[in-house]
Amino acid sequence: MSHRQPGLAPQHLGCSRSNVGNVLANNGGAQKKEGNTVGSLTERQEAIIVGCLLGDGTMRCKTNALLEINHSIKQREYVDWKHSELKEFVRTKPHIRNGNAGRIAYRFTTRSLPQLTDIYSRFYQNGEKIIPDNLEIHPISLSVWFMDDGCKSYRALYLNTQKFSVSEQRILSNILKKQFNITATLNKDKQYYRLRIAVSSVGKFLEVIKPHLLPMFCYKTP
Repeated sequence: MSHRQPGLAPQHLGCSRSNVGNVLANNGGAQKKEGNTVGSLTERQEAIIVGCLLGDGTMRCKTNALLEINHSIKQREYVDWKHSELKEFVRTKPHIRNGNAGRIAYRFTTRSLPQLTDIYSRFYQNGEKIIPDNLEIHPISLSVWFMDDGCKSYRALYLNTQKFSVSEQRILSNILKKQFNITATLNKDKQYYRLRIAVSSVGKFLEVIKPHLLPMFCYKTP
């Protein structure tokens, strides 16, 4: 239940208003190119999927797994970007879906594929999303995670990780420190916890994500 409303060459895109479809188009090792794939997923595509799973994305699995992307209609541009990155694994275009309490969602699902089943087996246990102990976070994954679940408050940044257990959030905190030298601590949000990026690490965090941040999410940064 939700309790809330990975080495690429940097580009100086930051928060400039540029074509959303090009923000992640030519980032060194994450380009779509032959010989640089994980199964039939490129490194870039897998990084995006991992970022989705750290954030709002969900997977289901019968024989093989599928990925579901579901956001508010207000984030239609973001959903369209995700679809453009993963469209070879999707049969139908994103569509509107009316939800409870007048909520209007914009969503799509991928096909059920063996390539996604491997990711599902790492991120799900008994049907519940988990954080793998050996998780490595690509800079693109961190950026997608922030676009899904990040927010700011004054000079601090937060990742709304309330859906994960406290122990899993500690794993994520340790990963951020080990991989990026970013300090993140547990922050109590009502009865649940989330990750707070220390003010001293905000600059480093932004350095990692801004080359891959879509312009529509610049409002989340200090």
